[in-house]
Amino acid sequence: MLQNLRIQNFALIEETEVRLNEGLTVITGETGAGKSILLGALGLTLGNRADVSSLHDKTKKCIIEAQFNIKAYQLQPFFEINELDFDENTTIRREITPEGKSRAFINDTPTTLSVLKELGEQLIDIHSQHETLLLKETNFQFELVDAFAKTTGLFADYKKQFNQLSKLKKQLEDLTIQEIQAKKELDYFQFQFNELEEAAIKPGEQQQLEEESETLENAEFIKGNLAKSSLAISGGDENILSALALAKQQLQSVSKFGKQFNELFERINSVAIELKELASDIDHCEEDVVYDNVRLEEVNAQLDKLNRLLKKHGVNSEEELLKIKEDIETKLQQFSSLELSIEKTNKEIIALEKQCKTLAKDLSDKRQKSTAGIEQNIKTMLTSLSMANAQFKIELKQQEQLSANGLDSISFLFTANKGAEFKELHKTASGGELSRLMLCLKALLAERTALPTIIFDEIDTGVSGDVADKIGTILLSMGKTMQVITITHLPQMASKGENHLYVYKSDSKQKTTSSIKPLTPDERVAEIAKMLSTGTPTETALKNAKELLNA
Repeated sequence: MLQNLRIQNFALIEETEVRLNEGLTVITGETGAGKSILLGALGLTLGNRADVSSLHDKTKKCIIEAQFNIKAYQLQPFFEINELDFDENTTIRREITPEGKSRAFINDTPTTLSVLKELGEQLIDIHSQHETLLLKETNFQFELVDAFAKTTGLFADYKKQFNQLSKLKKQLEDLTIQEIQAKKELDYFQFQFNELEEAAIKPGEQQQLEEESETLENAEFIKGNLAKSSLAISGGDENILSALALAKQQLQSVSKFGKQFNELFERINSVAIELKELASDIDHCEEDVVYDNVRLEEVNAQLDKLNRLLKKHGVNSEEELLKIKEDIETKLQQFSSLELSIEKTNKEIIALEKQCKTLAKDLSDKRQKSTAGIEQNIKTMLTSLSMANAQFKIELKQQEQLSANGLDSISFLFTANKGAEFKELHKTASGGELSRLMLCLKALLAERTALPTIIFDEIDTGVSGDVADKIGTILLSMGKTMQVITITHLPQMASKGENHLYVYKSDSKQKTTSSIKPLTPDERVAEIAKMLSTGTPTETALKNAKELLNA
């Protein structure tokens, strides 16, 4: 319930604060006094877009603050999800700076407009003169039927399952597109993988093959030079080892005459041993070097294959080729898992579709049973609003395919005259008829939903005093279960209010401002008398005003 509204520096309002009560509150005032400004200000606290042109003083900040009692509306989960402090007396504040920057707060915690709007939709329903457009909206039509049929919870369960089904179908669609694409690429990737697999690539292989190729190509030259080296060291009568043996013998003979001579002997002895080992290694290498034309062709073929793969894939090393092979293998494995995912998703869709159809059929049956009751209630209310011949009909048709609203399609049909054909609302009803019908539907909806506050903006526009009186009676009845606020120009409606607020303008030399105040019983009589009269209220008008209030 809206308890308090404080407005500072907005439109014609310099600063005002109004306290609101339970039941039916009427707001009156002369045309242009600023009644709709209140709705505009309240709209800002509910998440509407801000406009710097609405600032009363363009050099100061605009502040709109609304306080709500939300104790009975189970909104704690909303506050938890959005990380907001919960308070039974919740305050919503909007601030607009002269630079056009807007900030929103819930219980002094900064928040976004989307969160503010989501909360506002659960606190207040503002019914404007243009809201009859809602009558054509399928969601509103189903909301009314589900509220009357007491299937709101069942529909919420269905919608949760249907949303999950829609996600799975979208997921299957994406998987199928991926599969089609993967099938196009499968043969190509498989060929690439087989080619790399057959190449049996190993890290460092290119360098090894290049060295082997060079050795095989120069085998004769290498073998000849190794043989000559071996001969120089240890072959024939005159060689390095023979000369070294003589030098070694001579140094050995003097080694006993001093430490330094012995060290020279040990060094030449070490050189002799190393040279013998070197000669042996040269002989072994010379034996291993064989000119093998077949092996040379094999090596060069493998080297050509490796170089071609490196060039083909635009890389410079065997490690990079192995990484490409690994990536291709992963893609091939993903294709297999893609088939499994499609199969699994299909099974989930079939199971969930079955659940949704069961819920939708139950929903459809209960909705169908409720339509007669809704139609009768609306007929009774329309009759009380001087539309005795008007008839309202809800047409529910079962579809084969599931939709967001179940298996049903819905149409609101109407006729204002006896014997006339039922047609869709917007094709047959006048503006005044639509306005009254919308009021009846809202009244019926209000009885069965937990909306704390509903505000009507000049719901009585274009109707007679008698009809306004009956509209006021309906609003008064609605006020027994919820907070109802209405802006009105008609005395018959104004007299129904349990609370009466008056909007007025004040002029000074510099500017015009709007203010609002609650009326005392005597002030109410004067205000309603003024609405009944032209000019200064007469005694008759004052008497009529008292009669309306007493009635």
